[in-house]
Amino acid sequence: MLRTAAFALVGLALKPAFATDAVLGNATDYSSPNGITERCIQIAQIPNGTYSKDDTKDEAAFCALDFYAADIALCPKTWSTSPGMMVYDITDGPYANDRTAFERNACKEGKSARDLAKDSLAKFKLTMNAEGTSGTYSASSLLYYHFSRYFDMTVKVPVSVWRSMDATMHTSEVARPGLSLSGHNRSARMNYAGWKHLVDAEANPSSYRPTDDIFTSDRKQIYGILTLSPGHRYGSEINGTRKSGWGKGQNLDFQETPAFLALRKDAPLVEAIDTGLAKGRRDSQINRDLGPDVSREQMVYWMRELSEIVLLDFIFSQQDRVGNIDFTPYYYWTENGELEHKKAKHHEINDGDIPSGAILLRRTNLNDNDAGGRVAYANFAKTTQMLEKLRHFDGKVYERLIALNQDLQSQGPIYDWLSTSLGLKDAEVSQVVKNTALAAGILHESCLANKLRFDLSPKVFFLNGEVSPDIVDCGAL
Repeated sequence: MLRTAAFALVGLALKPAFATDAVLGNATDYSSPNGITERCIQIAQIPNGTYSKDDTKDEAAFCALDFYAADIALCPKTWSTSPGMMVYDITDGPYANDRTAFERNACKEGKSARDLAKDSLAKFKLTMNAEGTSGTYSASSLLYYHFSRYFDMTVKVPVSVWRSMDATMHTSEVARPGLSLSGHNRSARMNYAGWKHLVDAEANPSSYRPTDDIFTSDRKQIYGILTLSPGHRYGSEINGTRKSGWGKGQNLDFQETPAFLALRKDAPLVEAIDTGLAKGRRDSQINRDLGPDVSREQMVYWMRELSEIVLLDFIFSQQDRVGNIDFTPYYYWTENGELEHKKAKHHEINDGDIPSGAILLRRTNLNDNDAGGRVAYANFAKTTQMLEKLRHFDGKVYERLIALNQDLQSQGPIYDWLSTSLGLKDAEVSQVVKNTALAAGILHESCLANKLRFDLSPKVFFLNGEVSPDIVDCGAL
């Protein structure tokens, strides 16, 4: 049912009052069984962004998915707190090419449905901020993906593309089954509430406010993002103990993890690492989750990744980071003076063709990025002063932050991209501009006061066992 693939300006000449389908990028069109034209948009790249070949390949793969193909099945996401849709490859397995049987029998298995498919192809996530729900915003994932490429970050942020879907088809194939299945799970109260609001909204779009947050301008389609977020959830060693409860408390707990404590230590890198590990291990839960051996190389990667997470969360007013940070295991080793790595098949040493001296490291995945971007969300990175406490940072990320602030303040190319490419509200654009200025100001002050060491270079540390801090011109705001 694929129709076209061409660059499109999908939107309105005048900026709408609410977030809508007014996005810019490369469009691929599909026709639903009801004759509704659905769109997948590879959002235009952020100016000065660094995108890999895998990024563009993954974007294209997401936009090659026809939701109604016989070898694809759709299941409601009935776990965790927010509703969504899983897209599965069913070219193999017990329900090979039998879409109807898979959706009838496999979807009710929840997460285990993927074991009955050949592969998971994508997750469709949409906005949901109605009463009783956890709060999600589809544009947030797009912000994190593209801005992480602008900063050329070390932390792994998944590719996301914009996608619409025939609301009537979503109701029958996904939303009503999601409501039914989640209603049997007492622990999925917010997930169930999300499905209930979606079913009601798809029957009567005006019942959801603001309507344009989830419906296209013709009110015949819902929209969100396609992404895929593999990884394993960290324990308290990165996500914190969360002993102080949701909100400000757990965000302060987060700052008592070993890597964050090391970021807060005003000392040379090795001393900061050792101090952070020692202080973090004083908590029995963190000590247990860390395990007996944590290398300094691991700590430097964690420090760099956490510093980047804090920056993005501050800029986008992320309210639900703690407890939602993941990892993928990789082997790292040096060969001919270069740092090599390979994704681990298992979580322990002895992985086949890996050199005997390789170190198994956990690389951070920033997968769950759907609770930022909205003005109403609580910015816990800001209210708990995470940026103010940093004493280690990366020089190039700092310089890009200063350049980003100058562009946004002067309404340069990135400002234009932000204002026109993602369908954001004017107030949301203004919030990004304001938060970027605040973040740049905080780190600029630390730089001027010589409280910031630009030494977070994991590759250099792995090769040399130390890092000579970069000399950075603090620059003008």
